Amino acid sequence: MQGLHLTADLHHCRCDAAWLTDAAQLGPWCVQAVRAAGLEPVKQLFHAAPATAHGPGGVSATVLLAGSHVCVHTWPAEKAVTLDVSVCTLDGDQPARARGLMQALIERFAPEWTEQRSLDRGDSE
Repeated sequence: MQGLHLTADLHHCRCDAAWLTDAAQLGPWCVQAVRAAGLEPVKQLFHAAPATAHGPGGVSATVLLAGSHVCVHTWPAEKAVTLDVSVCTLDGDQPARARGLMQALIERFAPEWTEQRSLDRGDSE
């Protein structure tokens, strides 16, 4: 059992507001980004939350991969996004593909700053 789990918190995103609120726009783009990174999407689920007194609702986009998952959650009122990219193997170029996908996701939202973390999962034997 080995894998790589990447997370990023994006702050003060400067992208067009639709990327933070429109599941029909963000979801298919996420699937395209997964494929462009060389990973295999298996299933996907996209959900737009309703607006509240605090502002427009955010989007949750999840793409199940052949070897794990990608999750995107947006907070339009704060212009914030959380990202989660996980691959369940360190074989071949899976880690590089996961990192490439994370970079594409970050660039899509154009944050002023990010907090990123990387976790190696499982045994190294």
